[in-house]
Amino acid sequence: MAFLKTILFILLGYYFLKIVVKLFAPKILNYAARKTESHFKEAFGGFDHPNSTSEEKVGDVIIDKKTQRKKDSSEKVGEYIDFEEID
Repeated sequence: MAFLKTILFILLGYYFLKIVVKLFAPKILNYAARKTESHFKEAFGGFDHPNSTSEEKVGDVIIDKKTQRKKDSSEKVGEYIDFEEID
């Protein structure tokens, strides 16, 4: 009989924990996400965009283009080998 009581307590504890986790997991994850967000804001909040200046106004469009290299199409990638089937 003690064995059955032990099994019953284990099953009841398991289902109780499942219910508690379903109720409180979203709140715990939300709290952790807010703490992580605040931590990152504190750590990286002082950095501004490197190209931003005080002369820019809200709504200005700035396009920074990088110089493009021309690729030589004459570069040889490899040799073409024609294979024939042998019967």
